[in-house]
Amino acid sequence: MPISLGQAFAKNFLGNAPQWYKAAILLFLLINPIAFHLDPFAAGWLLVVEFIFTLAMALKCYPLQPGGLLAIEAVLIGMTSAEQVKHELVANIEVLLLLVFMVAGIYFMKQLLLYVFTKLLIRIHSKTLLSLAFCLVSAFLSAFLDALTVIAVVISVATGFYAIYHKVSSGKDFGNPHDHTNDNSVNELNRQHLDDFRAFLRSLMMHAAIGTALGGVCTLVGEPQNLIIGEQAGWHFGEFAIRMAPVTVPVFLCGLLTCILVEKCRWFGYGAQLPDAVRRIMEDYNRYEEAERTPQDKAKLIVQALIALWLITGLAMHLAAVGLIGLSVIVLATSLTGITEEHSLGKAFQEALPFTALLAVFFSVVAVIIDQQLFKPVIQWVLAAEPDDQLALFYLANGLLSMVSDNVFVGTVYINEVKTALLNNAISREQFDLLAVAINTGTNLPSVATPNGQAAFLFMLTSALAPLLRLSYGRMVWMALPYTLVLGLVGFISVEMLLGPVTEWFYQAGWLVLDKVTPTVLPALH
Repeated sequence: MPISLGQAFAKNFLGNAPQWYKAAILLFLLINPIAFHLDPFAAGWLLVVEFIFTLAMALKCYPLQPGGLLAIEAVLIGMTSAEQVKHELVANIEVLLLLVFMVAGIYFMKQLLLYVFTKLLIRIHSKTLLSLAFCLVSAFLSAFLDALTVIAVVISVATGFYAIYHKVSSGKDFGNPHDHTNDNSVNELNRQHLDDFRAFLRSLMMHAAIGTALGGVCTLVGEPQNLIIGEQAGWHFGEFAIRMAPVTVPVFLCGLLTCILVEKCRWFGYGAQLPDAVRRIMEDYNRYEEAERTPQDKAKLIVQALIALWLITGLAMHLAAVGLIGLSVIVLATSLTGITEEHSLGKAFQEALPFTALLAVFFSVVAVIIDQQLFKPVIQWVLAAEPDDQLALFYLANGLLSMVSDNVFVGTVYINEVKTALLNNAISREQFDLLAVAINTGTNLPSVATPNGQAAFLFMLTSALAPLLRLSYGRMVWMALPYTLVLGLVGFISVEMLLGPVTEWFYQAGWLVLDKVTPTVLPALH
């Protein structure tokens, strides 16, 4: 039966999303102009909640479309301006370049990554040890690289594992092409194994994601806001790590203990074992790859290994912007492995570009937060507190706001406010240093609670792998909960009880030097 034009428009709107979801987005679009007319501040927070809702429903509808509609409306009704959105995009150009080029660069190193991690998967039989290894490796890499790069690696590896088993469980040989996004071809007898394998990979992905937070908080280059905070304070790489140590060391150790505990006790969706049938397939795949590997394939692996060394060296030494290093990886990996066709290059960008567009929409929401000064009351309240209470309050305020917003934005806003207080002689240089540590740890640790708290978590949620593993927003929040509680609580106790005394001991031991006014700090502060 033919449908009317109106029904066709209704059906096309947000495609296959549920009707209740479409109705909710339309309701948001109707309410926002009215709310903004009545109370711009409340309307701003309403928009933030609505955007978080679109992230939470990512498996119902990709957040770019509904979130983009909300962002466009926000500009049209005056909650922010196109110029402010552009300013946010320009200010975060390195993050955007990273997504465009680095993730694509990792795609061209997939053979090497799959080779290394397949060996790891086969040789480590203990799930607890394997989870700990994923967490440790992610933490180590994130301390010197960018968390998004590390997550891109983990996603690439997990997708490779999933595709291999899905192909075999569908009755196909390793060398045959296969669509691993469609379960219709999976044998009924293998469906339970596939579900178990999904649970296994979900837990490894979450351990790796938490690892990026554990390592990323420790160093100057671990997270974008670390670099911003370090530059404002005039800290070099070593000084940054030392100043963070009173908080990061206890948190790191407790985070690893949490990894072991949730795996052993099988809490919060962890503890899923690798099915024996899947392990046998992985072992068969490893033998197949070894037998089929030609001298040309071996040459590709060697080239990719050398490029990996360049990648680590370039990022660790900050030889160029992260995105530009990613571009160099694309050029080197494709030119030295014979990938020269345009259609072969295009596949590498399919994973990252939708998320890049989503992040641009996210920065539009950040522009609303800035223009409507949504965080200003909290900032004023914290700065009005007594100096002895400010560390804990800054940690808590940063943590709570980072759960619902972007931790890079929160960290940037707070360090600028503290910088202004220092220049106005409202706080001492010593208090500024302690507050900078509280801001950095506050934005990095409690923000693991939700996918929108950290870009790496959001990237994982919106990746093509998440629906394959049934990794929804709610499931990510649930699986992150034990880490959120442990990291957040241990971080709070460390900031409250250890940061001041241990930092004072560092001064006495000569590891740190306190200058009231230094030439390296004041230009950055201005």
